[in-house]
Amino acid sequence: MIVCLCHRVSDRDIRRNVESGIRNFDLLQDETRVASACGCCHECAREVFDAAVSGCPGLCHIDDAGQPRKTIALVAA
Repeated sequence: MIVCLCHRVSDRDIRRNVESGIRNFDLLQDETRVASACGCCHECAREVFDAAVSGCPGLCHIDDAGQPRKTIALVAA
């Protein structure tokens, strides 16, 4: 579905950016220009972004600024 009509950004585009490492909504806006013109899609774009971030367990090694985190091993005690 198209989320941002002004810049033709879809929910797939948002999810694809999250999968590639975008973990900050401001960075998503810089990359896609979503919710940066009229603002009507901001709430929907944010909901799609938040759902993509929370549903992307493969990216838990990326912090909010898009920088790799140190990997730590968890062992049973």
